[in-house]
Amino acid sequence: MLIGLGALILATLFAGAALYISLVEQPARLSLPDEAALTQWRTSYRRALPIQASLAVLGGITGLSAWTATTEWQWLSGGIAMLANWPFTLLVIMPTNKALFAAPLAGAGAESRALLLRWGRLHAIRSALGTIALLLFACGLGLR
Repeated sequence: MLIGLGALILATLFAGAALYISLVEQPARLSLPDEAALTQWRTSYRRALPIQASLAVLGGITGLSAWTATTEWQWLSGGIAMLANWPFTLLVIMPTNKALFAAPLAGAGAESRALLLRWGRLHAIRSALGTIALLLFACGLGLR
């Protein structure tokens, strides 16, 4: 099923990027001094936003399309998991994002570090949502 393969590829790309950020980029960022860590987060976030947002939407829509073609629950659940990244980001993570963008670079310190740590914990949930979708789509294709 081609649409299912497309959903799996999109979920894999999303999960891979999100996991890279959680497991590699965030720990490296946190090893930097506060001002540099905040600067790096801002630069990285601006570049990652269109990629991650597009993959979440396209993966979700493709998963739901596979569900309408097959009526198998894995496609519905995976599509919802992918699309859940949007409201989660807008409602839960966005206040932290706004605070990180508003924090003065020159005054970066304990407060901005705490925000970066919070952001990392919240982003890990996006990594989990993408990984869950990937596994569900793989099961939908019979890849167990």
